[in-house]
Amino acid sequence: MAELESTVINTNVKQKDPSMALVIAVTTRAIFNLEEEHKLYLEKGKEEYTRYQQANQDKPLPPGTAFPFIQAVQYVNKKILESNPAERDLFDILVLSNNSPESGVRIVNSAKHYGLEISKFCFVSDEDSTQYLKSHGVKLFLSADRTDVCNALQRGVSAALVFQQEVQAPSTPLRVVFDGDAVLFSDETDQIFQQQGLQGAVQYERAMEAVPIGEGPLKAFAMHLGRMRKKFGQEESPIRTYLVTARSGRDMGVRAIKTLREWGLPIDEAFFMDGAPKGPILAQIQPHIFFDDGLHNIQGAQNVGVPSAWVP
Repeated sequence: MAELESTVINTNVKQKDPSMALVIAVTTRAIFNLEEEHKLYLEKGKEEYTRYQQANQDKPLPPGTAFPFIQAVQYVNKKILESNPAERDLFDILVLSNNSPESGVRIVNSAKHYGLEISKFCFVSDEDSTQYLKSHGVKLFLSADRTDVCNALQRGVSAALVFQQEVQAPSTPLRVVFDGDAVLFSDETDQIFQQQGLQGAVQYERAMEAVPIGEGPLKAFAMHLGRMRKKFGQEESPIRTYLVTARSGRDMGVRAIKTLREWGLPIDEAFFMDGAPKGPILAQIQPHIFFDDGLHNIQGAQNVGVPSAWVP
């Protein structure tokens, strides 16, 4: 049987302990802008694409949507190791690619060009590359392919779909914004809202106020991020987390805050938008990544230049 996964270890980077680290897998189209190359692949096929990538292997690829996020987690690693050189609870980044190792040379070279701390490059010839996520201990998967993301979520891995956009690298610290329902929390209240409208959802929330909301698809990632966040005091932390939710603070905010407290998840700032557009507040926060399950919110974030990832 042919080898389906070929892993290239990046010897320029100190390897992390995957049992301790917060492992993030990104696809090549999430971290680099490969839209032209992808178009070539779709129109002319794999051989032409491989030929093009080999001919341009020393030409760095432009940054993609997840690029600033990866740079920011690298900064967090630096800060953690400065305070404790023996710390093993670090971010570990691996690139998951459907390229062959031959066409993947350009990807490896691009990562080295930008000084990205990527520990492994996994070149997978199988259609469903997400089957390798669990074996690498991946806690978050970012991809530009919707099928990939749905497969990862079905396998129980936190995952989100990255839309290609022009991104400016915001300054440090790492800033991550989560939506509430169907992202950090389960979609139980969303379902009540669909069936019974706003009044029904508000009544449900009041009745359930003392009961923590169920877990959403990104809870595990957020909890690990929160543990890393707790290594630092409020002022000097290299990680800042935000909740930006369509819930109203008056009627539906209490249960959300109680749930976060019950989980022991530290959130730096929470914004209860009561259905108002999220774009203006996101423009103020300038996050490295914003996770939401609503495509209209993703569009609003993109309109203000915020790197966004959709949780379908």
